[in-house]
Amino acid sequence: MKTAPYRVAIVESQVLFAKALASILASDPEITIVGDFRSPVSAQLTQARPDVIVVDVDGLPEDIGRSLQACTEVATQPYVCVLSMRPSPEMLQRCLTAGAAAYVVKDVAPSDLVRALKDVARGQSYVDPRVAGGLLRRRAGGTKPDIMDLSTRETEVLKLIAEGLANKQISDRLSLSEKTVKNHISRIFSKLHINARTQAAVHAIRVGIA
Repeated sequence: MKTAPYRVAIVESQVLFAKALASILASDPEITIVGDFRSPVSAQLTQARPDVIVVDVDGLPEDIGRSLQACTEVATQPYVCVLSMRPSPEMLQRCLTAGAAAYVVKDVAPSDLVRALKDVARGQSYVDPRVAGGLLRRRAGGTKPDIMDLSTRETEVLKLIAEGLANKQISDRLSLSEKTVKNHISRIFSKLHINARTQAAVHAIRVGIA
């Protein structure tokens, strides 16, 4: 896990947007911008030694999977946070498979982007709940792979977490008390060795819960 201040590099093909994004992120005292780059395949990117690389995949001319893998292979092995204007389940899956730790849709508030980025720097994961829910719905009816030793009810709770539901909404959906939902979530976190709902959502996506 990285410690503040977090060294952040930006990969963005449009200079104006790169500078605007750098200005937004640099406004947080825990973030230091170490450079903005037009391509993920750059010797200067490696030399910048970033803890986190923010990549706008909408402007990448190269194959997205190859580009993200190039980011994860720089010397410091940084976390990769993807930005995209597309709330696309397919794109989300491609990015996670290629090693991204976060997928953020560009219509988020600047404060939400900063929060997601800092969570990623601390070793957590983040996916936009709208995109996560869409991916899970597309997989409905598919084969469910092994997800360790979660019970049927815990699996149901995990799926609803990934869809972005709060505890009260999960309680209403499953006809359970909020206390019971909290207990299920506590056990899920313990079994999966995670400590945040965003990490639970990423896990649900990666194992294909439907």
